[in-house]
Amino acid sequence: MSSHAQTRTRDEARAEAVATVRAVRRRGRARAMTVSTALVVAVLVLAVVTASLGGFTVSFVDVLRIIGGADIPGATFIVHEVRLPRLLTGLGAGAAFGVSGAIFQTLVRNPLASPDIIGITAGASAAAVFAITQLGMSPGHAAPVAIGGAFAAAGLIYALAWRGAVSGQRLILVGIGVAAVLNSVTGWALTRAEVTDASEALVWITGSLNGSTWNRLPLLWWPLLVLLPAAGVLGRRLRALQLGEDAAAGLGVRIEPSKAWLVVVAVCLAAVATAAAGPVAFVAFLAGPIARRLTGGGGLALVPSALVGSVIVMAADFAGAQLFGTRLPVGVITGVLGAPFLLWLLATANRVGKGG
Repeated sequence: MSSHAQTRTRDEARAEAVATVRAVRRRGRARAMTVSTALVVAVLVLAVVTASLGGFTVSFVDVLRIIGGADIPGATFIVHEVRLPRLLTGLGAGAAFGVSGAIFQTLVRNPLASPDIIGITAGASAAAVFAITQLGMSPGHAAPVAIGGAFAAAGLIYALAWRGAVSGQRLILVGIGVAAVLNSVTGWALTRAEVTDASEALVWITGSLNGSTWNRLPLLWWPLLVLLPAAGVLGRRLRALQLGEDAAAGLGVRIEPSKAWLVVVAVCLAAVATAAAGPVAFVAFLAGPIARRLTGGGGLALVPSALVGSVIVMAADFAGAQLFGTRLPVGVITGVLGAPFLLWLLATANRVGKGG
């Protein structure tokens, strides 16, 4: 075969490979778009059901009229002052937990690396419980303290895990250890508290939307209007880091600064969600893997992760309110869902020799 023919054969093979990669990417984007659209529909359906049903049933038409500004005696107060703040808190907190968990899990390349497993939300809980039980703060006023606790825990974990760079395995192990210490601090604060303060703190650390009000929504949604777009922008760097640090560096990504910014955004998301709804168990842990499974795996899936997180929180809150005869905190329902998945993940990891 002549050199010209060999060159043409290589060019054709290269063009065929490029076409195949582009076709796979198109199919992946199409599937992600379909999944995201279905999840948006699920969020809207849950929003309608949550706003309409309860101890006082309001028709869907009346819900729309109330949102539009109509005053319907009895129904307006229930929908506008009770259900809508709760719904918006669950929507925002779920999205924040979902994106935060997806960033951590993708960055570390380990499904255990979610903020509720590695101690970020434990830091928020310890700070908030200390503020409620020892400083006499209300749960609403303790929210900024919870954000500070999340940042302090993240800084401590990152510093202890740093050895010239941050290893994913080291970050998880250090995070679990720090979480154990912080949970001990939370337990100490509860044992030293008055009964009324301890009961308030227990509801908060379980994860609940009971304290949702219009006054507390800006603390959640104003940061989200900055953090969610920032996560989308940094997602390009995270996608490159998925290929490995050497490949990412070859693509021009500055490895450690990119990791640091991604960690900051993920911690901020977890912190504001925890401040708004408490450390709702396993939402950050579950949202990313479910989103990746729905989209076919391999992709970053930040938007589907946000939507899955919102669906989990909203559905769990509705189930806790309607299905058990008494209102259960949302964290109880998500804990029931997440604990078996965690055990299954540990068992399967051990079978293949990863050890979790």
